[in-house]
Amino acid sequence: MDLGIAGRLAVVAGGSSGLGLASAKALAEEGVRVAICGRNEDRLRSAAAVVGHECVPIVADVSTPEGACQFVDAAWSALGGVDILVPNAGGPPPGNFESTEVDAYQAALDLNLLSVVAMCKTAVPFMRKQRWGRVVAITSLSVRQPMANLILSNTARAGATAFLKTLALEVAGEGVTVNTVQPGLHRTPRLDALYSVDQLDSMRLGQADDFGAHVAFLCGETAKFTTGLQLHVDGGVYAGLL
Repeated sequence: MDLGIAGRLAVVAGGSSGLGLASAKALAEEGVRVAICGRNEDRLRSAAAVVGHECVPIVADVSTPEGACQFVDAAWSALGGVDILVPNAGGPPPGNFESTEVDAYQAALDLNLLSVVAMCKTAVPFMRKQRWGRVVAITSLSVRQPMANLILSNTARAGATAFLKTLALEVAGEGVTVNTVQPGLHRTPRLDALYSVDQLDSMRLGQADDFGAHVAFLCGETAKFTTGLQLHVDGGVYAGLL
């Protein structure tokens, strides 16, 4: 399917590995010029080579609002604009209520909530002005169904989802769509760091490239009337009706 976005300009945060990299690849395959970021320059350049299509690697740390803004600004300068924004970042450290100190929450909020706000504040005004734009944030199924021992991620990503839904309502009539894609368990370096091999073998795991295709679809012209959506991509793990 031709998504009608060839020639568009996309900024994909956390694009050096995992679901961010898969999303960048899917967009590039649709003819989109992509800029990605990561903290490790060598891994970032390797990822850009995998994406191909003149992908622009930008060394940046989006774990703070300041770093997130700087990444979008740098990508804007390199690409000459921003049509598509994919906010994404790794998760905070695992832990439960008892083991997690109050002081740990601020860093998690910076990483998975305030960085999303900052990227949108930088990119969305231009999208509104040109009356075309796509924001597709990668969050987590934990927004619908909190995951054990991930209290920081559960909390921060729920806040990001509320922010993005509110933003979607505000810009719905201006040619800008705002959606979130909520992954269940996909085989990525993040998952390898959280679980043992035996635990992973017992899980229902998705493929990162399949997830990336969902992100690309929501950026396409065929999805221009889809906004404010929280799409869970989880292989049927989520058991709720709503």
